[in-house]
Amino acid sequence: MNITNDPILGPYEEIITARAVDKKVLKKSQDGGIVSTLLSFALEDGIIDGTIVAAPSDDPWKPEPLIATTKKEILKGAGTKYTMCPNVALLKEATREYGLEKIGTIGTPCQIMGIRKLQSYPMGFRNVSENIALILGIYCMENFPYESIRTFVEDTVGVPLSKVTKLDISKGKLFITHTDGEGSIPLKKTHGFEQTGCNYCLDYLGELSDASCGSVGAKPGWSTIFKRTNKGKTLVDRAIEEGEIEVTETNPGKFGIEMLEKLSKQKKTKNQKKIDKKLDLGLNIPFKHSRDKTDIYENR
Repeated sequence: MNITNDPILGPYEEIITARAVDKKVLKKSQDGGIVSTLLSFALEDGIIDGTIVAAPSDDPWKPEPLIATTKKEILKGAGTKYTMCPNVALLKEATREYGLEKIGTIGTPCQIMGIRKLQSYPMGFRNVSENIALILGIYCMENFPYESIRTFVEDTVGVPLSKVTKLDISKGKLFITHTDGEGSIPLKKTHGFEQTGCNYCLDYLGELSDASCGSVGAKPGWSTIFKRTNKGKTLVDRAIEEGEIEVTETNPGKFGIEMLEKLSKQKKTKNQKKIDKKLDLGLNIPFKHSRDKTDIYENR
């Protein structure tokens, strides 16, 4: 496997544009249905025997982690919520109570960084970290506390969250589709409401995952996929071979790969300045100062 170690995009073997073939999956999914399809295929193929997904809770648009052992349960987690779901918190339970020996999980870049640290330094996660068989990543610029989402929606479109049918970030706005219509909020008006930790994260594209994906860089209804490890490449390639995923031409231009590079560079540059400022004050931030890096865009 020929890995490209790109400081802006992260390590990857290949970038493709694809979507799920199953119409039921596409109907429930945010964009291309890639995560739901890959997790379902991995389950059916014996790569994993269960996975942790972000499923709906009793509160509208407030996800809760679910240990899914069937395709039906995996589809409960389809769609983006834009507020954090503590999937990592169920890793022990998945192993010790459900008896899973090959766990899959999906997470934002910060969650994936935490899992990789657990694998490197298991400490209290002995006999758990080695059972993590697959990690899929989703692109993430920033994430919001649940009450921020509630405020955005109710103040902007004047409807309760219970009436919202879809949330989607694109073209610099948060679009809110609800039973009575649609509204939107410019993302610049959401700055300051994100979770504090988002301001020190250098990863937009899920660089430490086995494979990561998102709608950015792809035409509507499709997703761009980074095959990042041999495990991720094998899974994606097999899903394509088995007809679970279809592939289209990848756009290398400003609305394709160049857009991914631009957004990743923006996040790294902006947040590295904040990291440097904290380190200059003598505060403990688990990242390197820019002056100590070989490349300023390195995620470390």
